[in-house]
Amino acid sequence: MRDLDETDLDILRLLVEDARRPYSEIADRVNVSPPTVSDRVERLADLGVINRFTIDIDRSLISKGVPVLVELDLVPDADDRVAKRLADTEPVEHVYLTAENRLVVHATVPDGEVRETLHRIVDMELVDSLDVSLVEEHAWEPQVSDGELSLSCEECADPVTHDGVTTQYDGDLFHFCSEECLGTFEDRYTGLTSQN
Repeated sequence: MRDLDETDLDILRLLVEDARRPYSEIADRVNVSPPTVSDRVERLADLGVINRFTIDIDRSLISKGVPVLVELDLVPDADDRVAKRLADTEPVEHVYLTAENRLVVHATVPDGEVRETLHRIVDMELVDSLDVSLVEEHAWEPQVSDGELSLSCEECADPVTHDGVTTQYDGDLFHFCSEECLGTFEDRYTGLTSQN
């Protein structure tokens, strides 16, 4: 398994600027062939570096409502279902869960209906406190910085280095730090599939 090289990072930067940019244009800019760009993008997607291609919408032009930032302190026994429920809800743009069990939510909601909207979405018994702030301006400019590929072993969760192994099962790509972890995973995987 190899780390990300400068070509990978340049391809990522160009896609972050414009995800609809043709591979032929990217190829010209990074001095490789279009099929090489395609192969690298596919590899980056398989590795999970690229999750999806999406667009950035100006909600103020298509949504009635006001942009808000909501901070929710959750009760200690609340789990990630609250974050998932919020993330799956129409007015919510972004959800962040902090290590302190605090949710930070960016949403566009009807003016004056923030609390009512939250009550419809979230079981308020799981919320210790909440704070709502109006968003005056926001910027979303994803950046691609130099860095190393940081994968975790599917079996033991250790970092996967250049000595790591990658394999595919049922269309999914799995990464392992060693042949030993791959073998342990394969034994368990084979046992599970033979039971079905």
